[in-house]
Amino acid sequence: MVNRADIGVIGGSGLYSLLEDAHEVDVTTPYGPPSDTISVGRIGGRSVAFIPRHGRGHTYPPHRIPYRANMWALRSLGVRQVLAPSAVGSLRPEIGPGALVIPDQLVDRTQSREQTYYDAGGAVHVSFSDPYCPTGRATAATTARDTGWDTVDGGTLVVIEGPRFSTRAESQWYAGAGWSIIGMTGHPEAVLARELALCYTTLALVTDHDAGVEAGEGVTHEEVLAFFAANVERMRTLVSQVVEALPEERPCPCGNALDGIKLPIDLP
Repeated sequence: MVNRADIGVIGGSGLYSLLEDAHEVDVTTPYGPPSDTISVGRIGGRSVAFIPRHGRGHTYPPHRIPYRANMWALRSLGVRQVLAPSAVGSLRPEIGPGALVIPDQLVDRTQSREQTYYDAGGAVHVSFSDPYCPTGRATAATTARDTGWDTVDGGTLVVIEGPRFSTRAESQWYAGAGWSIIGMTGHPEAVLARELALCYTTLALVTDHDAGVEAGEGVTHEEVLAFFAANVERMRTLVSQVVEALPEERPCPCGNALDGIKLPIDLP
């Protein structure tokens, strides 16, 4: 068994497994254990490492996920490209449940999360103007559209602290700013990926309209999980197709994100 992988997949709410005929790998990191053991296997001709973001029993709420350990563990296995499927709410009336959004921008509204590897030993400032891998985004959007998925290419994901959902006023505020979708886990994953010079692409499945977008009682956690569960096989299929479509060589700038920067730690 080879404990190496080229592509990492971080499973969101409801996506707790992906690979068949995989073996599990325990990885230790300087930031504690990851959310769960990592499964390593193959999809087509590509080697893939899969980790459930919340743990297989959905044991970690969004603000307690060991994000630094998860991303470090994936890189230590050789991963350089990461796909991150997740469940999100829509802030736009025209983006309804069932749509797939491939965001190109991110707004951080979290409060208490460890969001850098470089908090000691000297200042490190990594460019983050474009949070997502352009090659990963293009590959995901094209693949999704080719499979008939209602796909929105671009948009802003606002990440809130959680675990509560937004008030109607907050939701209307975010929508008024022009943002597209809302979730609880897309940050700090994206910035940690950039700090490790990894490609990172979010595949956001819209499960509901956020509380202030339309009238109603507001979404519940059970409703989100139920909607995602109804689409989980379709998401698994899409993720597998995107994995196979990703280029083996990285033509994007993600791998050069740390060029010219003196790092205070050694990366795996």
